[in-house]
Amino acid sequence: MKDKIKTQIRHSIETKEGVLQFCVTDIAKSAQLILDSIKNNGKVLWCGNGGSAADAQHLSTELMGGMTNHERKPIPSLALTTDSSFLTAWSNDTDFNSVFSRQIQGLGKPGDVLFAITTSGNSENVIAAVRQAKYKGLSTIVLTGGDGGRIQNISDISIIVPSDNTQRIQESHIMIGQIICGLIEERLLEI
Repeated sequence: MKDKIKTQIRHSIETKEGVLQFCVTDIAKSAQLILDSIKNNGKVLWCGNGGSAADAQHLSTELMGGMTNHERKPIPSLALTTDSSFLTAWSNDTDFNSVFSRQIQGLGKPGDVLFAITTSGNSENVIAAVRQAKYKGLSTIVLTGGDGGRIQNISDISIIVPSDNTQRIQESHIMIGQIICGLIEERLLEI
């Protein structure tokens, strides 16, 4: 059993080495894009399904509440995955594929940022969210993995974790999100 645990940890390290090699520039661009939005009175909207929904909620909270400084002003940030009444009503009454894009129609404005998380890059409702965000004039960041999926071609910035293993991709996603939120908080405190 210990050998299996060590193997899992080594695979996680290898994936993160790939992130270090291939994703640093896009991580920095993402943090700067969000900073620019916030400085211009924009907000960050987050979406994803399953574990990615949990990451969206977690990272949105980091911006609103503060990572290391709870005295700073909140950074306008909203996870589109948390309104259970809307999510269930809309999905039941219409369809699940538009559950995020509908919220972007109502809440998004030019200058905001949509941060979409999808392990495969092929989640229909996340793709629809990015398309709606682009239509409304929002900037878009996608956090994905593998070959990037269909979503990578429609987003302003695509951070693609170089792995085909869902667990390794998800571990890297939360790390990348934490880095981005930390950079934003640090830079805003300098201003």
